[in-house]
Amino acid sequence: MAVFFAVFFTLYGLLNFYLFLSGWRAIPHDGPFRAVYAALFLLCSLSFFAGRVLERRRASAFSVLLVHTGSYWFGAILYLLMAAVAIDILRGANALLPFFPRAIMRDPGGAGLVTLACVIAATAAVLAAGHLNALNVRVREIDVIARGKQGAGGPALRIVAASDIHLGTIIGERRLRALVERINALTPDVVLFPGDIVDEDLAPVIRGNLGETLRGIRAPRGVFAVTGNHEFIGGAGPACEYLTAHGITMLRDSAVRIEGGVTIVGREDRSAAAFGGVRRKSLDDLMAGVDTSFPVILMDHQPFGLREAVGKGIDLQLSGHTHHGQLWPLNFITKRVYEVSWGEKEIGGTRFYVSCGVGTWGPPVRTGNRPEILLIRLQASEDLSSQTPGARNAVS
Repeated sequence: MAVFFAVFFTLYGLLNFYLFLSGWRAIPHDGPFRAVYAALFLLCSLSFFAGRVLERRRASAFSVLLVHTGSYWFGAILYLLMAAVAIDILRGANALLPFFPRAIMRDPGGAGLVTLACVIAATAAVLAAGHLNALNVRVREIDVIARGKQGAGGPALRIVAASDIHLGTIIGERRLRALVERINALTPDVVLFPGDIVDEDLAPVIRGNLGETLRGIRAPRGVFAVTGNHEFIGGAGPACEYLTAHGITMLRDSAVRIEGGVTIVGREDRSAAAFGGVRRKSLDDLMAGVDTSFPVILMDHQPFGLREAVGKGIDLQLSGHTHHGQLWPLNFITKRVYEVSWGEKEIGGTRFYVSCGVGTWGPPVRTGNRPEILLIRLQASEDLSSQTPGARNAVS
């Protein structure tokens, strides 16, 4: 954890220093604008951390405002950085082979101010649009046939899954209540949360009494969840105790068989060793007592090593974690890191679905994709030749 935070704060500091200098040189030396710019930049870059410190001592409207401001700043950094790098490349190219219009060359100070204002306005517009998009949750419907498996017969099992909610200061009671209402409207038999239900800090969840809102989920066969890396960053023990006390069954390297014979297997997050000092069980150990003649669903928050689940009788693995980058163009990075950054894939008879998540981490902004919850219809079929339909189109 110490190494993680050391790397994070070093990179954060360097990026902010580069952005500060990029804006600083665009402002004329004479005049009051530089002082105002420096004050606003310092406020934005430090507000998240100042708000978190104040929250831990005594939460207030001011601390919440600081956290929100800093969260948006995390998103702004990406787009300001892209603009700053592009401008520096153009300036360097112009120094080698001049091509800037004469109007710019005659008044470089004025051109710099106009450019800075345009970059800030464009970044603000992108963040505003991304915030509206982050509130626009869609439902993605998936039909899964567990081939060669026994079942209770009758209608397909209706499963609603929502990953990466990140409950806390940013995503609070109003957003959670809307999510619970959306889940209940889908009339699920069972609800699954594949990790990162809470953000790093449990205190805002407790203060907002968000557990009582979670109790409002109606799922006759249960609500089940696994840990994600954020539960471990903030302390998996207290987070799991709180969620368990409010009606959620935490599957921490354990399995449960629900009515109808379906088994849900939950793996501890792979960050357990780094942040919790414990090593999670192997998948072989977890599957040792599972009756694979009936459908099996595995929840594993981080979608690494997908092929580990193949050949073990697992019909569907649900993961999250990636957010599919959350902010464009970070999705191109997550596509390189993960075999599946978002969406589904079948390997050796096992279906995998990696959700881009319903919440956000850091800025409450999505510019790379829309948030989603999943409606999965699971049907057993003893016919090995049965074909598994793909994901249906998302509905609003």
